[in-house]
Amino acid sequence: MTHLPLAAAVFVLLLGNFASAEPYQLVTEEWAPYNYADNGQLTGMSTEVVRAIMVLTGDDFEIDLLPTMRATYALQNRPRTIMYSMFRTPEREPLYKWVGPIVEESIHPYQLASTATPITSLEQLMHAPQITTRHAGLVPRMLESLGFGNLDKSAAESHQLYRMLLAGRTELIVGDTDAGVAYYSRQLGIAPGTLRRVPIQLYRSSLYIAFSRDSDDALVAAWAAALARLRRSGELARIQRRYEQQNDQ
Repeated sequence: MTHLPLAAAVFVLLLGNFASAEPYQLVTEEWAPYNYADNGQLTGMSTEVVRAIMVLTGDDFEIDLLPTMRATYALQNRPRTIMYSMFRTPEREPLYKWVGPIVEESIHPYQLASTATPITSLEQLMHAPQITTRHAGLVPRMLESLGFGNLDKSAAESHQLYRMLLAGRTELIVGDTDAGVAYYSRQLGIAPGTLRRVPIQLYRSSLYIAFSRDSDDALVAAWAAALARLRRSGELARIQRRYEQQNDQ
């Protein structure tokens, strides 16, 4: 057995302690109404839930709002990283440790209510001239996996989807949950009844908090227990209702 000099052994011990004490980084993306910036402040349904969890666990991790691809890259490649809100898909399942669900949501296409050719079937949707979605993320990947060959992935952010639809630059958009569509309609001043939800559910799943695989099991368990406590106390439902009421306004 190789014996380290005392000074070297102490250094290795201190280094190990420092590494184990390295703080977690918490990241999210702009995806209203779950996580988004409002007047420079990070807010949203999931953001409130995550902050409520940290109150219960005693954690005080800083939250960084990053572009979608940077946030996902951080979760996949940086140690001790947490990201929310994420759909828990079969492909993602083995990549991370999960806490949730926070809320279950679905994604539908939208078109203008005034369109002369309302879409009513999946076949019509598959053969539409163009469906506009964001350039990256789960939604365009999901649409491609379903066989859609008519995608226009030119939108860098959600706001662009609605502006393109209103300007007549596209006839169909897919990118947000129904709650997200309601949020962006308010933000952009889109009058009620202007948009029509196409009656085709393209995706339905629950939103979760994802932890990088090297995250401590004790931390993941503590967050899961805290979320369960928020659910039992009714606080989780109260947070969700506040955002649902905003969408109804």
